[in-house]
Amino acid sequence: MDKRDGYPCGVRDPRELGGAWSAFQRHGAASPSPVLEGVVARYWWATWDLTGQPGYRQLLPPTPSVQLTFPTDGEPLLRGVHRRCFTRMLHGAGGVQGVAFVPGAFRRFLGAPVSSLTGRTVPAAEVFPGIPAVPPGDSATVDAFLAGALPPPDPAGDAAAACVRHAAATPGLRRVDDLAGACGLGVRHLQRLFAEHVGVSPKWLLRRFRLQEVTDVLAAAPGAPVDWAGLAADLGYVDQAHLSRDFAAMFGEPPTTYAARY
Repeated sequence: MDKRDGYPCGVRDPRELGGAWSAFQRHGAASPSPVLEGVVARYWWATWDLTGQPGYRQLLPPTPSVQLTFPTDGEPLLRGVHRRCFTRMLHGAGGVQGVAFVPGAFRRFLGAPVSSLTGRTVPAAEVFPGIPAVPPGDSATVDAFLAGALPPPDPAGDAAAACVRHAAATPGLRRVDDLAGACGLGVRHLQRLFAEHVGVSPKWLLRRFRLQEVTDVLAAAPGAPVDWAGLAADLGYVDQAHLSRDFAAMFGEPPTTYAARY
């Protein structure tokens, strides 16, 4: 029988269901210091202890943020924006300290279009020479390092960040030309700005925020029945099947299966 980390292919790991993963994982977050506001969205950390258990396939949903991570089992890494979910195998006991950058703000560190990092993971030392190893929960050391490495302000990046914030704060925003108009830009200018400073297209960003509304509904009332047909219509989908396919393409599983996880 074909198996993956102790479970037959096609059989879901029961630790994925109903939040059972929280029995062996711990998570936390912290805010940046004032000097890094508008550059760092948040610091986060996670630890796990799977001693005596099979490996666990951790599902990571896509976000529009560039991430800097400090895993306990390797060198610091930079992860560009991923357009769909990906997985990381967790084994034994370990952890990771992370930094989520404000979408639009990382161009000043990278010195190149952020789209050049999209879908890629590279050693953090390529961008941050001399970067230290940091254990999970030590946000202060990361904050001090980034504050010391902070380049001058980037007005274009700030403009891109403002467009992302507007998209995130405006439920029902579906069209790129509406976002461009709200930002006072032409559509092509907005697309170039996003490629340079965000790493994904405005269309992808709007789609990601639209599907975020699905996860918000699930989180608001865990276990409660969901009017999937009504939700699909509210989000601008032709029917529930189209919503389910779009959600699965980005999150790796249909919304009903995702709901069972959490």
